Amino acid sequence: MKDFWKPVMKKGKTPVFRMYIDGKWMESSDGKTFDVLNPYNGKVVGRVQSASMDDTKKAIDSAFKSRRIIKDMRAVKRAEILEKASDLLKEHEDVFVDMLVKESGKPVSVAKDEVKAAYERLYYSSEECKDIYGEEITGDLSPHKFDKFAMVIRQPLGVVLAISPFNYPLHIPVCKIAPALAAGNSVICKPSSQDPICMIMFARILELAGLPGGVFNLVTGGGSEIGDMLINSDKINMISFTGSTDVGKHIAKICGMKKLHLELGGKAPAIVLKDCDLDLAVKECLRGALTFSGQRCDAISRILVERDIANKFVNLLLKEIRKWKVGDPRNTKTMIGPLINEKAVEKVDFLVKDAIEKGAKLLYGGEKRGLYYYPTVLDHVTTKMKIAWEETFGPVVTIIHVKDYEEAIRIANQSRYGLDACIFTKDIDKALDAGLRLEDGTVSINASPSHGLGLFPFGGDKDSGIGREGIHHSLIEMTKVHTIIFKKNY
Repeated sequence: MKDFWKPVMKKGKTPVFRMYIDGKWMESSDGKTFDVLNPYNGKVVGRVQSASMDDTKKAIDSAFKSRRIIKDMRAVKRAEILEKASDLLKEHEDVFVDMLVKESGKPVSVAKDEVKAAYERLYYSSEECKDIYGEEITGDLSPHKFDKFAMVIRQPLGVVLAISPFNYPLHIPVCKIAPALAAGNSVICKPSSQDPICMIMFARILELAGLPGGVFNLVTGGGSEIGDMLINSDKINMISFTGSTDVGKHIAKICGMKKLHLELGGKAPAIVLKDCDLDLAVKECLRGALTFSGQRCDAISRILVERDIANKFVNLLLKEIRKWKVGDPRNTKTMIGPLINEKAVEKVDFLVKDAIEKGAKLLYGGEKRGLYYYPTVLDHVTTKMKIAWEETFGPVVTIIHVKDYEEAIRIANQSRYGLDACIFTKDIDKALDAGLRLEDGTVSINASPSHGLGLFPFGGDKDSGIGREGIHHSLIEMTKVHTIIFKKNY
């Protein structure tokens, strides 16, 4: 174990983690580092390199130079590397879980799920390597092309830039990196500065899995310092970004002629109809709103419940929410841990106070302590309140009473976001109707939204993004169609 992690960091009272560029473990060329803090106790987890412009240029040049290596590698070899990476991550699962809990404040039960999803995604991506098919098109359907036929194949794009957020610091970047490598692209990863250590450790996993040096590069540091340089580079062919809508729009504005995948903000509505299984709806709405303290783009951020059952729904919810234990994220019984930083706490508190001042009823919680924001229930929220429209990213259950199904659909679709939605009903006709009419990339029936492994494709409409992710769908996004036309000689 000691030798396994030795290149990754310099040991000491505070470990100093290195970057991975061009197959080498490096420190910043200007000697700058930053501290990663544990949200639970404020202690320094480790010191991480703050990449300079020169470091960033080296990473870009390395990925560009190495794009031919991974493109020319046989699919079976790429599959072997990804499968080996999956095995290594699974073998060292406990180390990654421990680091996730420390650097993100994620409850250990949620951290275990994240690591499991990451190594499973690596395994599925190894299978995707063998599943890249093209097609043959004959010209005899056209009077002008009857003497020709075409081979249509898929080729890698070249260099993929993966920029990931703080909330799933291992799983989300793996969901970008694995299909990019499977498709034959080289990769540069820029993780969140809030909790980048898991990705630094993952670079070691890829190295020991046999990925050639330079094919994967990891740079750490503030997006404001190196982000625009990465985004603007002509040597990068695709940007896969998960994060805020404002940053996503900035990327789209300055990136130039690059392929984009942007998974941005969300404001997922849950429509609860009077014919639903109420116990199921309550449990799923709480799971959707509170998992990882609501710090998820697919979190249920507003519950639109029919007035006829609203009081009964609220009473059941108030009983069930007491089961969501707040505490030390290292405790296996803890379900709610701290938010990522003070700014996140202040935002949630502002939205809650704004709603209360405008007439919402605080039924539970509404308390902050350090970086903890306690599970909160707001009833009688209206569309005049900011929390009805702004992404909350905190453990707040927001309940809006609606007259009927049609009003619920109308309010749900008024949001500028369109990532996820769900509906709870036993009426199959309304379920299907909602699935077709809700203006969101994914609509779940009788379940809270959950992207997970990406077995089902997901992605945003409207201000929630561009493109789709998922097993196979990510791989398709990270390839390009290449056509070869043959003229028959007869």
